Amino acid sequence: MQVSNPWDGKAVAEIGVDDEIAVGRAVERAAVAFARWRKVPLGERMTQVRAGLEALLAGGEAVTREVSLQMGKPLAQARGELRTFQARAEWALGAAEAALAAEVLPEEGGLRRRIEHHPLGIVLEIAAWNYPLLVPVNVLVPALLAGNVVLLKHSELTPLTGRALARAFGGLGVPDLVQDLVLLPDDAARLTRAPEIAHVAFTGSVAVGRAVYRQAADGLRGVGLELGGKDPAYVAADADLAFAAENVVDGACYNAGQSCCAVERVYAHRDIAAELIARMQPHLEAYVYGDPLDDATTLGPLARHPAPAFLESQVEDAVARGARLVLGGRRDPARSGNHFPPTLVIDVPNDAALMQEESFGPVVAVATVRDDDEAIARMNDSAFGLTASVWTRDPDRAERVAREVEAGTIFQNRCDFLDPALPWTGWRASGLGSTLSPHGFRHLTRRKAIHFR
Repeated sequence: MQVSNPWDGKAVAEIGVDDEIAVGRAVERAAVAFARWRKVPLGERMTQVRAGLEALLAGGEAVTREVSLQMGKPLAQARGELRTFQARAEWALGAAEAALAAEVLPEEGGLRRRIEHHPLGIVLEIAAWNYPLLVPVNVLVPALLAGNVVLLKHSELTPLTGRALARAFGGLGVPDLVQDLVLLPDDAARLTRAPEIAHVAFTGSVAVGRAVYRQAADGLRGVGLELGGKDPAYVAADADLAFAAENVVDGACYNAGQSCCAVERVYAHRDIAAELIARMQPHLEAYVYGDPLDDATTLGPLARHPAPAFLESQVEDAVARGARLVLGGRRDPARSGNHFPPTLVIDVPNDAALMQEESFGPVVAVATVRDDDEAIARMNDSAFGLTASVWTRDPDRAERVAREVEAGTIFQNRCDFLDPALPWTGWRASGLGSTLSPHGFRHLTRRKAIHFR
């Protein structure tokens, strides 16, 4: 299989696809590794996982360069992704002891009671390409600390990152704790159904997530599904407009908008909508499109070749429904790679594809609302529910939005961010289960009740 650079189409690497025999052997090795790893005390597991982290960081420049070459992320952002990988891994290492400790209940009638958290076994992680390091770390490090082993099937766009993670974490004191697999869709589906797999963690589209859920159900195994979003931002009349404009644009366009929690819908109070739009435009115009390896580049190509045409179709649909295109919206055929410019579309009706279908590109779609009630109704008018943000100086308004908007994370005066101490979880079509926080550890273990007389 050829891995290509989305900037210039040149081959980055040729990588072999694992066949059914290779997958079977990987599963056998994982089972042997789990039988040993589950018995290793947590303190020793932590030491070995930290060694894996240090091994990854030691090759950091090569790892981040591969990220940029495979999916087009500007090199400065790829370096930032590795730093965040380190921070999330360090958080998990610091939280593991408390998160995995047995919960001791008060004695009752001479009975000793506690709840223990035991590893599941072989975790199959199917990771997405948009954050090749951050998507895997949310499962990989907590899974290992909890006593599981991991088979990592990375995206076909970014298999070199899967290989780098397996090199770093797979060769610890117990061999084969992490193995990377390069699979075609049918082989991935077969592995998801394999009886040896105890849990499947998937990040990707809703359609594939539903298929993974059905496949995993055959074996009554657990799943974690992170399926993206159509995340709204409400800019209220009392917002700090300069701050909101800059940060909402960044939340929409960072990583070329290829983030499950990117801001994809902006609802602006009618009293400040014109000023907000005027303040957004220069931030959008300031992006520099170019080669991801060039330090001057702030906006790289889209990772997938069909993406620019898809975004064009969304913009055209919005304009046909009465929206107004202010900036961008069309590919420039003279530009290299999977180019799509920063785009601003205003007065977008809520039934437009641009307000309902995940875009995954550098597009800011704005609609005006009369008040908080209309903003909340529009924010909830979506199949998704990953994150939502409210931009306001009023804590009571923020609390009301947090109560009434149906999403896994609610931000005030912030967006497009994951705090490892808080659970990353989706409502509606945005997914099932949780990563990060102590809940992420619990999602990767099974409970055992101890009830002794």
